[in-house]
Amino acid sequence: MKFERYHIAQEIKRNLDGMGFKKPTDIQYKSIPSIMNGEDVLAIAQTGTGKTAAFAIPIINRIHKHKTSKRVYGITCIVMVPTRELAMQIGEVFATLAKHTRVKVYALHGGVEQDPQIKKLQDGLDILITTPGRMFDLIHQKYIDLKRIRTLVIDEADRMLDLGFIEDITFIKKMLPRRHQTLFFSATINQEIKKLAYSQVKSSAVRIQISPEDPVSKNVTHYVMFVEMDDKRFFLKEFVGENPDSKIIVFVRTRVRAERVARTMEHFEISTMTIHGEKDQDDRFEVMKQFKEGTCNILIATDVSARGIDIPDVHYVVNYDLPDIPENYVHRVGRTGRGFNKGSAISFCSEGEKGLLADIQQLLKKEIKVLHINKEEYTETISTLGDEDKLKALMDDHEAWLKKKRKKKKRKRGN
Repeated sequence: MKFERYHIAQEIKRNLDGMGFKKPTDIQYKSIPSIMNGEDVLAIAQTGTGKTAAFAIPIINRIHKHKTSKRVYGITCIVMVPTRELAMQIGEVFATLAKHTRVKVYALHGGVEQDPQIKKLQDGLDILITTPGRMFDLIHQKYIDLKRIRTLVIDEADRMLDLGFIEDITFIKKMLPRRHQTLFFSATINQEIKKLAYSQVKSSAVRIQISPEDPVSKNVTHYVMFVEMDDKRFFLKEFVGENPDSKIIVFVRTRVRAERVARTMEHFEISTMTIHGEKDQDDRFEVMKQFKEGTCNILIATDVSARGIDIPDVHYVVNYDLPDIPENYVHRVGRTGRGFNKGSAISFCSEGEKGLLADIQQLLKKEIKVLHINKEEYTETISTLGDEDKLKALMDDHEAWLKKKRKKKKRKRGN
């Protein structure tokens, strides 16, 4: 059934059409009617399958239809998310779907000044998308009033659990009016998440699970290639060279690795940007803006950003390093093949990472297809630099290491 046949406001239908959404994805088709009926919903679906719109559409529609003007009487819906990037990303989806409606939406997160956020809250909102830390700060300062909340959404619940937000979720539930709707969305499920979910939703909650056998979206084709750790840079250079016009996200394990890979690509005259927890919020926002607009097509990221990158036209994901947490593999490769688009992901696995690969395959309950490379091709790829260039790259790395060491010494002296 197409969206045009749903009993939702014409304004929302026009917004969906403008976003290129003609018909619902599986998770949207199964979730929207139950949410519109006011039922609690526990939904498990792979990343990239349209979970945000699955709860945003019915929530915006309900608020719009219950209001006769744009006047605001207080926040009626809170969407809790684990990271700043996700808050901004989900805020954008809500804002786009709420255009020309009577619904006011705002995304609240840490890392920025409170005063402009407080002014937004004082001006009045219907829907607040927020991270727990900043939300509790402003609740305690009495800038957020919970007495009118009708709907609580817990999104990326598995990540919330990883980051230790279980107590925050339990606490906020106790503060809400007795009669409210809870929507619990997650990309992965295990016994801990089940326990958390069942403790937060009514026993009558509608349970929805999309493609539980394979947590990776059917739109994503993913492979693994066995590459030694020191040779990964050459294979990344080659991959980028073979896909010059493609939008690519490269995932690494740490922020130090992110900057090191960026420097190496710069040495190869390949332009990249990095996003990780060391950057301040304004820098991270600017990087995401440039990546979306195509100013730079290669983004090097750590797992802290894996779930905040919701860009429909990412062609490839490269796992330069395999993730330490198997579930993060699902979220990384889910940055491509979003919605109805197709995408591909390739992982570089070194000898020392084979244990991580085994954990990922255990989670997926199947082996990842191997891209075989013969000795001649391998040798040809890693011999793309001359001896002088190799020496310069090593010297650059050593100089960067020395600078970092000097900074640490200065800090110690300052203390």
